Amino acid sequence: MPSPSDATQKPHDQLAAFLADDMVAVNDLIAARMASEHAPRIPEVTAHLVGAGGKRLRPMLTLAAARMCGYGGPFHIHLAATVEFIHTATLLHDDVVDESAQRRGRPTANLLWDNQSSVLVGDYLFSRSFQLMVETGSLRVLDILANASATIAEGEVLQLTAARDLATGEGTYLQIVRGKTAALFSAATEVGGVISGADDAIVQALFDYGDALGIAFQIVDDLLDYQGQSAATGKNIGDDFRERKLTLPVIKAVAKADAEERAFWQRTIEKGVQEDGDLDHALALLHKHNTLSETRDQALEWAAKSTSALATLPDHPVKKMLIDLADYVVERIN
Repeated sequence: MPSPSDATQKPHDQLAAFLADDMVAVNDLIAARMASEHAPRIPEVTAHLVGAGGKRLRPMLTLAAARMCGYGGPFHIHLAATVEFIHTATLLHDDVVDESAQRRGRPTANLLWDNQSSVLVGDYLFSRSFQLMVETGSLRVLDILANASATIAEGEVLQLTAARDLATGEGTYLQIVRGKTAALFSAATEVGGVISGADDAIVQALFDYGDALGIAFQIVDDLLDYQGQSAATGKNIGDDFRERKLTLPVIKAVAKADAEERAFWQRTIEKGVQEDGDLDHALALLHKHNTLSETRDQALEWAAKSTSALATLPDHPVKKMLIDLADYVVERIN
């Protein structure tokens, strides 16, 4: 149980402390299942990404949901490891697609090894994740996580086709975010309830919490790309602009653009012709049209939706931590 001093900790640290024993078991299972007798490159690449840190937020959500629902069996550990494997696999693939050079402040796996290794190790982790979820013996769990995996891939492909098209609106952006980010958040919380045998209303509340939290999380991430600090985010400011990604602040700015501004966005985003000073000009346009503030407001709205989803659940120490976590996700932009 958390000590009184935990009140000064950040919410994800409080959650990690509360779930410490379970997380040790999850980490041990991850280490065991990412091993490969015949292909040492697999644990090398995986260990690089896993060792880079990260908050392990998604597996903690599964553990937290199971704990809140009173689960006493062993399979929440399997499911938490499954969620982390799916997440790690998508990161490996994303860095190849985005041609990224930095992840969590360290060189990406595709930069240290090669694209082939990143793609194939990601495939291996996806396969491992399905082995783990099958071991739970729950078809419903398998259905939820299989659907989430397909939705994540669908969201990434949609982003690939829509990200550099100035006709992309906020509805498409939300669909992309729901796919590539929120799908795994909502699956992580939902399966924690399902494996516990919780009733449908509680499982739905957990799904709704994870869905809204994931959307808030991604909107904040996209916002921090334009106003965060590299030391805190592990990314370079303006990476999304340089990679020509149409995220919410830019989508809003394009919608308000005059002819000259639209020509700027067409050159830099659609055509990919970027010059010195373009990032500064892009930031000036975002400030001119107040789109960073508007994006922040939407993140706050989604965080509020996530906390309200938990309102009907019984009181539990984990419930308060999850509510605080949603608040903290958007506090990063204050």
